[in-house]
Formats: sequence, C-alpha cells, structure tokens
Amino acid sequence: MKGNCIWYTTMPTKDEMMKFAKEIDKLVSETDYNYIEAITEYCKLTGLEIEVAATLVNANLKAKIENDAMERNLLKDKSPRLPI
Repeated sequence: MKGNCIWYTTMPTKDEMMKFAKEIDKLVSETDYNYIEAITEYCKLTGLEIEVAATLVNANLKAKIENDAMERNLLKDKSPRLPI
C-alpha cells in the first residue's frame, strides 16, 4: 500500500452508489459545478479517494457526466456517420 491510499476489496452496494449520486446531484444543483467538478470537490471535502469515487459512479450518474461532457464539446458524438 502506498501513502495513505485506501483500497477496498468489495464492490460498493447499490445503496452506496445511489447515496453518492444524490450527493453529487445536490452539489451540482447548489453550485455552478459540472458533474466532474462536483465529484472532485466532493472527494476534497470528504477525503474520499478519487479511485473509490470512480467505483461509486452508477449508470445514471455516468450518463449525466457523458451528457455534460458532450455539451462542453469534450467528447465526440457517438452517433454513427457515413464517410463523405
């Protein structure tokens, strides 16, 4: 184990993932953070390792992050296109 890293050997429960998603949604609604910024800030405020936070991201939160990134032109559109 390096430094102060905390390593978990079990996957988070659905309840833990749901609670995390609600906290992130709350942070986004109360600030001008996007979802990635909110997760990073949540980790700073709570001391949660970013690697652990990554395991807590559920499908709903992942879709919000992806949508946020596409709106900011950080991701390419995944729709199939024919070459012209």
